[in-house]
Amino acid sequence: MGDGGGGNGRGSKVALALAGGGLAGAIYEIGALRALDEALDGFDFNQAFLYVGVSAGAFLNACLANDLTTAQMCRAIVSTEPGEHPFVAETFLTPTFKRLAGSASALPRLLFEALRDYTARPAEKSLLGSLTRLSRLLPVAWFDNEPMRAYLERIYGIKNRTDDFRQLGKRLIVVATDLDSGRAVRFGEPGLDHVPISRAVQASSALPGFYPPVEIDGHRYVDGILIKTVHASVALEAGAELVLCLNPLVPVDMELARGAGYAGGTLVDQGLPTVLSQAVRTLVHSRLEVGMSAYGRKFAGADVVLFEPQPEDHRMFFTNIFGFSERRTVVEHAYRSTRRELLRRAPELEPILARHGITLRTDLLSDPERDLWESVGLKKPEPAERRKRAPESSFTDRLDDALDRLGAWADARAESDAARASPPSSR
Repeated sequence: MGDGGGGNGRGSKVALALAGGGLAGAIYEIGALRALDEALDGFDFNQAFLYVGVSAGAFLNACLANDLTTAQMCRAIVSTEPGEHPFVAETFLTPTFKRLAGSASALPRLLFEALRDYTARPAEKSLLGSLTRLSRLLPVAWFDNEPMRAYLERIYGIKNRTDDFRQLGKRLIVVATDLDSGRAVRFGEPGLDHVPISRAVQASSALPGFYPPVEIDGHRYVDGILIKTVHASVALEAGAELVLCLNPLVPVDMELARGAGYAGGTLVDQGLPTVLSQAVRTLVHSRLEVGMSAYGRKFAGADVVLFEPQPEDHRMFFTNIFGFSERRTVVEHAYRSTRRELLRRAPELEPILARHGITLRTDLLSDPERDLWESVGLKKPEPAERRKRAPESSFTDRLDDALDRLGAWADARAESDAARASPPSSR
């Protein structure tokens, strides 16, 4: 299988539809893609019939269509390969200082106008009502997505890659939302294939409030997730016979999470960002469930298979991926949990995949000793080796190591238990 995966058996039209989920979702999807790449014998993830991506999923599918392998993407999370641009998480979270400064400079003028409006018509206007014009000071977004676009342009512009849909040689669709009309647009299709891939991904990732809308040819575009979650229908309408979908945005079920070992407080205890995250995930996932059921009725001759975290997966929900250790942990966790899910669902998945010339490698999935980093050509350093190289490491670094070891042990134990509990036909 080389770096992972094989040829597309029997000429079946297999598409990849990847949802968004921010930086954490992208890192999760990289680990899940690696697990799928290893386990699905007969499908080459760099030779799909069609790639459909939204937000972070658009970024990853553009990488796959540009012949970056799942192994390369895993390695990029934890190391810098020769000739590649290093992955820096902070690139995706650059504050919009210019916009914030502009809002601050407008404060005196807007405050004067509000007070003038109130004093001119005190019988008709309340002070609070007049002050609502100060809401214009709120920036359209808190982060700047131009550094992200520039980073994508660089990685798609080296070696034999391209930032041009028309030169790609693969069918790549990046879905965004036209802000002024509320309609979905498909960059990469005729009429919209002149837009650079990096610009299209920037538009597809522009979550309102987080990133500013992206202007292209006089239109302003925002995140494609506002319309649908994975847009698998794009691939089905194009004639795909099997669509493999990845969605990292799943609401956490706190009751199940506590049963799985979560010992923290309630979601409210975690503050507003956590509550908003749960609300967004709930809305997105409920819409996904409706869409998945509709695909079965509308495209009866095709198969759609969805992979996503389980509702008790509190580690994925609460992990902060801005530290090196956390990013590595999320990739490993996604890899292991996807392997467990594939093994658990083997009786369901094997006949579906077989219809498209794909074999599920249950023998590989049943191996509890398989290591992600060794599979991609890296040796994961032992905590002791890391301490030897950095004796000045802080208490938090040592705590990081301990938690890493504990998490790896728990995942390995769960994987081993799943292998023993799998039905005989899956072994």
